[in-house]
Amino acid sequence: MSSPALRPTLALAALTLALTALPTTAPAQAPAGQKSLYDRLGGAYPIAVVVDEFINRLLVNEVINANPAIAAARTRVPAAGLKFHVSTLVCQVTGGPCTYTGRTMKQSHAHLNITEREWQEMLRVFRAVLAKFTVPEAEQRELIAIVESTKADIVARGS
Repeated sequence: MSSPALRPTLALAALTLALTALPTTAPAQAPAGQKSLYDRLGGAYPIAVVVDEFINRLLVNEVINANPAIAAARTRVPAAGLKFHVSTLVCQVTGGPCTYTGRTMKQSHAHLNITEREWQEMLRVFRAVLAKFTVPEAEQRELIAIVESTKADIVARGS
């Protein structure tokens, strides 16, 4: 079992992958008197740990890798670079101090022809990572909502 400080971070990392499709935006602002999602997840280090676990699971996932475009992308895109971009994006969209400078979700996923089945598999993996690190339910709901907000830019139409 992971330390309590790492649990929220892993959840955030999983979210980051899904968020790489988001346009660069200002960090989410927490209501007055409430910690940001970034702070509640434990900050940059726990986020990076979660992203690492999430990406590692996606890299070997048979359902996702059955898509030839995704399988080909695995050979072109270094895992370390993907993890960096996803961690930075998650940091930003959860209210942290990072600034994501990568491509939008639409730009980075358009050529991959991601299907509804692959999207659902990614969500299943994400939820499993969040559960592994016992991310609290409220934070899980926020992370899933952020990921779901990217679906239209990631899943190919008519899939």
